Amino acid sequence: MAVLIYHLKIMASMMIVFLILLWTTNLVQPNTPQAAVQVFPPVNFTLTVSALAQVLLHWKPNPNQEQKNYTIRYDVKILSPVPEEYDTKKTHSIRTAALHNGFSAHIRTLLLHNDLLMRSDWVKEKLPPPPGAPETSVTNLSCVTRITISSTVSLHCTWLPGQGTPEDTKYFLFYRYETYTEECQDYIKDKWNRNTECRFSVTQIDPEEVDNLVVIHINGSSKYAAIKPFQQLFNQNAIEKVNVPRNVTVFLEQNDLLATWEKPISPFPKECFEYEFYLFNLKSGNKQILKISSNDFRLRIDVTSRYSIQIRANHHICCTRGFWSDWSEVIYVGQNKLENPVAWILAVLCVFTCCTFLLVAIICKINQVWSKLFPPIPTPSNKFRDPFPNDYERARTYTSETDTEFSSFAEDLYCSTLDDSVF
Repeated sequence: MAVLIYHLKIMASMMIVFLILLWTTNLVQPNTPQAAVQVFPPVNFTLTVSALAQVLLHWKPNPNQEQKNYTIRYDVKILSPVPEEYDTKKTHSIRTAALHNGFSAHIRTLLLHNDLLMRSDWVKEKLPPPPGAPETSVTNLSCVTRITISSTVSLHCTWLPGQGTPEDTKYFLFYRYETYTEECQDYIKDKWNRNTECRFSVTQIDPEEVDNLVVIHINGSSKYAAIKPFQQLFNQNAIEKVNVPRNVTVFLEQNDLLATWEKPISPFPKECFEYEFYLFNLKSGNKQILKISSNDFRLRIDVTSRYSIQIRANHHICCTRGFWSDWSEVIYVGQNKLENPVAWILAVLCVFTCCTFLLVAIICKINQVWSKLFPPIPTPSNKFRDPFPNDYERARTYTSETDTEFSSFAEDLYCSTLDDSVF
């Protein structure tokens, strides 16, 4: 009996080992095609500039690659100017990017079989940057679009010449929107006669599109240096100068200020806009800027104050935020009132009384009224005449002569006495 049990244990152990080996074989078997299948990289990989700031990436499958029941995709990695990685079933791809500093990309084959992903080696390709010194490119490029009443889009761009740009440099601007490209015909020049601004009164930009790209390309020419081109991509909604809100109406209802307005000129519905409400108290000098997402507004205010009101708009939900619109025209509402009317009346009466007295005094001064009302007291005149005017004059003359003779006699007497005393 013990021997039988011993043999049964040995058989059970062998069975367990057999099952383990069988399970291991089934687990490893799906990986066997990975060693048998070789993944080859794509061939004839090229980069071609197909439009302004647009590159066509094109390649072909490797002819040595087995097709069978495999799923083949391609892994594309953009290295510059902006890193990006994606995969595709196609054998071509189009990318939009600024190319003034060149473009480089890698690509490889992805093979999927039985939930196993196998990869080939990378294939590399690049576009060199265009000729020209970097300091000859334009700088500080900025652009603004506006939607007109006729639902067309205008474009205005400004820039600065590069620091290393010769004075004879001539810049030329092009814009591209989707497949349409146009050169500027309306330039504004600086003091060296170089183009530094461009205006398009009408463009092919679709105002109803959301977040499409506008490509700006500026190149140049000079007798003394190669001018390096410059490209920049703009989101069409991000550079839009939103129009001013229309038909702004403001009025008072008891102690509340009520304001209503219409959305700016735009193909987007009113829900796509937000507003800033500027409220200035002319009496206290307090300022408020309130964010509003609707087309009407109610606010409790001080009815004894006068206010100035302005509104401006911007994109909100439907697309990328643009530039805030200009402020609407100033609207005034309310009247400044003194809280104590008695004090106001007394102040007015006091000022009026002072002004009246001052005016009367000026009029009296001009017309010499005071001298007429209060004439000066006259000096009394001598009505008695002297009956002996000549004798009086002779008496004055005689007295004067007598005094002179007396003085001479006194001097002679003094001198005579002095001489006697000496001798």
